Amino acid sequence: MALSVVRDEGEAKAKTGGIAAERLRSLVERIERLEAEKKALSEDIRDIYAEAKGAGFDVKVLRELIRLRRKDPAEIEEQETLLDLYRRALEG
Repeated sequence: MALSVVRDEGEAKAKTGGIAAERLRSLVERIERLEAEKKALSEDIRDIYAEAKGAGFDVKVLRELIRLRRKDPAEIEEQETLLDLYRRALEG
Protein backbone atom coordinates (compact mmCIF):
# COMPACT_ATOMS: atom_id res chain seq x y z
CA MET A 1 0.00 0.00 0.00
CA ALA A 2 2.84 2.45 0.83
CA LEU A 3 4.47 1.73 -2.55
CA SER A 4 1.21 2.60 -4.28
CA VAL A 5 1.06 5.96 -2.49
CA VAL A 6 4.65 6.81 -3.50
CA ARG A 7 3.97 5.87 -7.13
CA ASP A 8 0.81 8.02 -7.16
CA GLU A 9 2.72 11.00 -5.71
CA GLY A 10 5.43 10.60 -8.37
CA GLU A 11 2.83 10.52 -11.13
CA ALA A 12 1.15 13.57 -9.62
CA LYS A 13 4.44 15.49 -9.90
CA ALA A 14 4.90 14.40 -13.52
CA LYS A 15 1.33 15.29 -14.46
CA THR A 16 -0.41 18.51 -13.58
CA GLY A 17 -4.03 18.78 -14.50
CA GLY A 18 -3.69 15.71 -16.71
CA ILE A 19 -0.72 17.18 -18.61
CA ALA A 20 2.61 15.38 -18.77
CA ALA A 21 4.86 18.27 -17.71
CA GLU A 22 8.14 16.84 -19.02
CA ARG A 23 6.62 16.06 -22.43
CA LEU A 24 5.15 19.56 -22.60
CA ARG A 25 8.47 21.14 -21.60
CA SER A 26 10.27 19.08 -24.25
CA LEU A 27 7.85 20.19 -26.97
CA VAL A 28 8.05 23.85 -25.96
CA GLU A 29 11.86 23.78 -25.87
CA ARG A 30 12.03 22.14 -29.31
CA ILE A 31 9.69 24.78 -30.75
CA GLU A 32 11.72 27.57 -29.16
CA ARG A 33 14.96 26.15 -30.57
CA LEU A 34 13.46 25.87 -34.06
CA GLU A 35 12.05 29.41 -33.85
CA ALA A 36 15.55 30.68 -33.00
CA GLU A 37 16.99 28.76 -35.96
CA LYS A 38 14.25 30.15 -38.22
CA LYS A 39 15.09 33.69 -37.10
CA ALA A 40 18.79 33.13 -37.82
CA LEU A 41 17.97 31.72 -41.27
CA SER A 42 15.69 34.67 -42.04
CA GLU A 43 18.51 37.04 -41.16
CA ASP A 44 20.89 35.10 -43.41
CA ILE A 45 18.40 35.25 -46.30
CA ARG A 46 17.94 38.98 -45.77
CA ASP A 47 21.73 39.42 -45.93
CA ILE A 48 21.88 37.50 -49.21
CA TYR A 49 19.15 39.69 -50.72
CA ALA A 50 21.12 42.77 -49.61
CA GLU A 51 24.21 41.29 -51.26
CA ALA A 52 22.24 40.66 -54.47
CA LYS A 53 20.95 44.24 -54.42
CA GLY A 54 24.49 45.51 -53.92
CA ALA A 55 25.56 43.47 -56.96
CA GLY A 56 22.92 45.23 -59.06
CA PHE A 57 20.19 42.58 -59.11
CA ASP A 58 16.53 43.54 -58.78
CA VAL A 59 15.45 41.94 -55.50
CA LYS A 60 11.75 41.96 -56.40
CA VAL A 61 12.46 39.99 -59.57
CA LEU A 62 14.81 37.68 -57.68
CA ARG A 63 12.06 36.89 -55.14
CA GLU A 64 9.62 36.17 -57.99
CA LEU A 65 12.16 33.88 -59.65
CA ILE A 66 12.59 31.91 -56.42
CA ARG A 67 8.80 31.68 -56.00
CA LEU A 68 8.46 30.32 -59.53
CA ARG A 69 11.23 27.75 -59.04
CA ARG A 70 9.21 26.22 -56.19
CA LYS A 71 6.26 25.55 -58.49
CA ASP A 72 5.60 22.62 -60.75
CA PRO A 73 6.53 23.41 -64.41
CA ALA A 74 3.02 22.45 -65.57
CA GLU A 75 1.49 24.91 -63.12
CA ILE A 76 3.80 27.67 -64.37
CA GLU A 77 2.90 26.92 -67.97
CA GLU A 78 -0.81 27.03 -67.17
CA GLN A 79 -0.44 30.40 -65.43
CA GLU A 80 1.58 31.83 -68.32
CA THR A 81 -1.02 30.61 -70.82
CA LEU A 82 -3.84 32.23 -68.84
CA LEU A 83 -1.86 35.43 -68.43
CA ASP A 84 -1.25 35.58 -72.18
CA LEU A 85 -4.94 34.89 -72.86
CA TYR A 86 -6.00 37.66 -70.50
CA ARG A 87 -3.53 40.12 -72.04
CA ARG A 88 -4.82 39.39 -75.54
CA ALA A 89 -8.42 39.78 -74.35
CA LEU A 90 -7.63 43.23 -72.94
CA GLU A 91 -5.80 44.33 -76.11
CA GLY A 92 -8.52 43.06 -78.43
